[in-house]
Amino acid sequence: MNVFRAPGEVPAGFGPSVVVIGKFDGVHSGHRAVIDRARVTATDAAARVVAVTFDRNPLSLLRPELCPDPLSSVEQKLELLAEAGVDATLVLRFDEQLAGLEPRAFVEHVLVDALGVVTVMVGVDFRFGRGGAGDSAMLAELGTVYGFEVDLVGDVQGGGRRVSSTWVRDLLSAGAVEGAARLLGRPHAVAGEVVHGLKRGRELGFPTANLSPDAEGFIPADGVYAGWLLDLGPETEASDASAPVTRYPAAISVGTNPTFDDVEARQVEAHVLDETSLDLYGHRVQVQFTHRIRGMVAFEGIEKLIAQMTDDVARVRVALRA
Repeated sequence: MNVFRAPGEVPAGFGPSVVVIGKFDGVHSGHRAVIDRARVTATDAAARVVAVTFDRNPLSLLRPELCPDPLSSVEQKLELLAEAGVDATLVLRFDEQLAGLEPRAFVEHVLVDALGVVTVMVGVDFRFGRGGAGDSAMLAELGTVYGFEVDLVGDVQGGGRRVSSTWVRDLLSAGAVEGAARLLGRPHAVAGEVVHGLKRGRELGFPTANLSPDAEGFIPADGVYAGWLLDLGPETEASDASAPVTRYPAAISVGTNPTFDDVEARQVEAHVLDETSLDLYGHRVQVQFTHRIRGMVAFEGIEKLIAQMTDDVARVRVALRA
């Protein structure tokens, strides 16, 4: 997938393109339904499918007090869009200049001049341009001026509710990773570099790979989970798409280690099953959450903690076999 960080990076004559516009936070099943529809339209028009998105949630600038934590980083989003079949993504820097762009200027500069758009797919509540002045009706009017069509896409429903990033975030905040996976169409994941921790897990017989505090992706509620650790290789080489990826079954802990009460910030650490000498320090890994095993509690004494961790691992094995 081609990635452009500004309209000026798009080569001349890039179009025709079928454009989908949105934050695409998490690239959930609703997003992918729109992308699938765009792929069909693009095939008929001999065009590329292009996603137009932003380097941050626009609310972080416009209404920071209302801005939620992202489900995925920009780099995670790009990987997911590529997997969904998008041919190119234009990541716009959402700053004061972009926020102040008039609707017509946005359409002309981004969609028409840069991307050679033939069809734009948006939701019925789509807003764009300075102060949200542009809506789907205005976009359709501009389409008649510049020669492109506008396809309004309805919401994807699940259980009587619109599939949305907010719903996924609510489920993850409650630790309901299985429900989140159904909306995402895949296990939710966080990614980051493995760093040195207190090495207490190794002392207890359960060595863990600790993710760096700046791990990418929304961290679910504190607790113990079953899932998978994907070793993407040394951080300096992890961006190489041809590099081999190794997947390990893992028991995953999220929280601040309340038994010892010596971890200030929430952390994600994964115990790879049946691997006691695995060295992942400095590697970039992805941790996928598939099942919640239990909540996070403090234990009275090391023996009770070890007994519980032994039981956790046994339950993780069962969950991953299901």
